[in-house]
Amino acid sequence: ESKAPTERFIDRFSRYYTPGVMVVAALIAILPPLLVGAEWNTWIYRGLAVLLIGCPCALVISTPAAIAAALSAGARRGLLMKGGAVLENLGKVNYVALDKTGTLTEGKPKVTDIIGVAREEREVLRLAAALEAGSSHPLAVAILAKAEAEKVPVVAATDAGALGGKGVVGTVDGTKLFLASPRAAAEEATLDQTLLSQIASLNDEGKTVSVLLAGKEVAGLFAIRDEPRDDAKAGIAALRDLGADTVMLTGDNQRTARAIASSLGMDARAELMPQDKQKIVSELRAQGKFVAKVGDGINDAPALAAADIGIAMGSGTDVALETADAAVLHGRVKDVANMVALSRLTMRNIFQNITISLGLKAVFLVTTVLGITGLWPAILADTGATVLVTANAMRLLGWKGIRET
Repeated sequence: ESKAPTERFIDRFSRYYTPGVMVVAALIAILPPLLVGAEWNTWIYRGLAVLLIGCPCALVISTPAAIAAALSAGARRGLLMKGGAVLENLGKVNYVALDKTGTLTEGKPKVTDIIGVAREEREVLRLAAALEAGSSHPLAVAILAKAEAEKVPVVAATDAGALGGKGVVGTVDGTKLFLASPRAAAEEATLDQTLLSQIASLNDEGKTVSVLLAGKEVAGLFAIRDEPRDDAKAGIAALRDLGADTVMLTGDNQRTARAIASSLGMDARAELMPQDKQKIVSELRAQGKFVAKVGDGINDAPALAAADIGIAMGSGTDVALETADAAVLHGRVKDVANMVALSRLTMRNIFQNITISLGLKAVFLVTTVLGITGLWPAILADTGATVLVTANAMRLLGWKGIRET
């Protein structure tokens, strides 16, 4: 089911090619003696030689051998692709949309600021930690780590749940809490100008701000910063060198998104809901782009499914890994470019294999019919072509990825 399109074509071609070769060999053996009185032994011999030369072994194995070697080479570097079709299509990618948190960034944000508004800072931290208890989301982990460092006791909230793209809700001590993005919080409570100025200032520092609502009042603010991965800038540059444009898709605010995207040399689309990411991917495809979407969270699953190729970071959620067509196990942004490069290298290898296979057959077919070569050279040509394409495909096992510059 996951055969590469080229392999499917070769399989279909062989269904007609093989019977065709048998018919041609029979005609070469029979027609000259019947039509012009040529010697039967000579032309039957030549017909058998043509039958051997026409054997499609090398042609049929040319694609799967290269695909198998490439999948193996990729797996050794932590690049998992769900079959030959994914491997082949990766080479067509000319636009890559990447999530921010956990994809372009380490996914290990740290709480840098806690600002008490209606509650004191320690109480704000206690309530937020209660909401995030048991969650594995990077922002939740950061808040829980801060609570542990400050020795704040954490008791899990009741009726806790996540609102996709907005935040988390729950009840603590009979008070309904909502830890949300400023945009989502503004839909539930009024944020005065002083708060908005504080949020804007933190955003300009590249920090993500979350607002904790206790009922309808603002209890406090959290500022969290997640640094870009060490190889993020090099990875974006490598994709650009391969002719692929990039864009960051994130639910964070515009200022934070621009601060990180500009440092990486890419565009950014911010304050997005999961359905917005999916819509943007669909729009890019409608414009004729061959789109790869890279992400690691539940929020990325719709966009991963909507893209031509979905790529999950290995540290991501099970939903993202299940939805995606490929996975980058080591979490390196540059490995996305490595996938594209490996695909294109594999397709060149397949083209070489097909050329070797058909080229040798064409040469020996002509020389056999002319009587220059016989049965034994035909056997050597057929077997030799199979060995050559297999050996050429196995060169892919030595692939080490894009070289560091």
